[in-house]
Amino acid sequence: MRLYSYWRSTAAYRVRIALNMKGLEYETVPVHLLEDGGQQHAPDYVALNPSHLVPTLVLDDGTPLTQSLAICEYLDITNPEPPLLPTDPIERAHVKAAALVLAADVHPVNNLRVVQHLEARFGASREDSAEWMRHWTGKGFDALQQMVRDDTPFAFGDAPGFADICLVAQYYNARRWDLNLTPFARLTGIEQNCLALPAFDAARPENQPDAQI
Repeated sequence: MRLYSYWRSTAAYRVRIALNMKGLEYETVPVHLLEDGGQQHAPDYVALNPSHLVPTLVLDDGTPLTQSLAICEYLDITNPEPPLLPTDPIERAHVKAAALVLAADVHPVNNLRVVQHLEARFGASREDSAEWMRHWTGKGFDALQQMVRDDTPFAFGDAPGFADICLVAQYYNARRWDLNLTPFARLTGIEQNCLALPAFDAARPENQPDAQI
């Protein structure tokens, strides 16, 4: 499999974690979101992903998959161990809801293209953009901290899943934008428990072949 990825992409980070948790081998194909006017806009890449976004996972038979949570769910169905989602319908809905707080509520408004539009169209300064990021991330973390369990090492149990994958990736962004994480002690604890696992550690942005530290 080939994963078209950018080292700092929150969405690509999620998929890297899921691939690592499933023990699947893949080749990373870097797509630099800032160089060459944004390599995600190149015609060859847009043919794979019409949304001009990363990640894209190309399967061994050449099938391209897009949207990080759709990719993660595909991986969970085709490689059921270890599970990323519970089988119980209510528990499954709770885990997916928590993941979507970050993937659907926070991430879309904090995406690179949104910040670029704020700066180009409305004259937002870099600090304005940073405050925008902090505001919406904090809102999401407020909600998420009330949704996760408080008696388990991970968000919903003794093993990480969808919610933990989204949390760790969003925490990376929160630290980049200097969000005060003091109010989110429970979430920080989950993040640290996750990053102690090899699958999460290997997926860190700084450990990617295209990382620019």
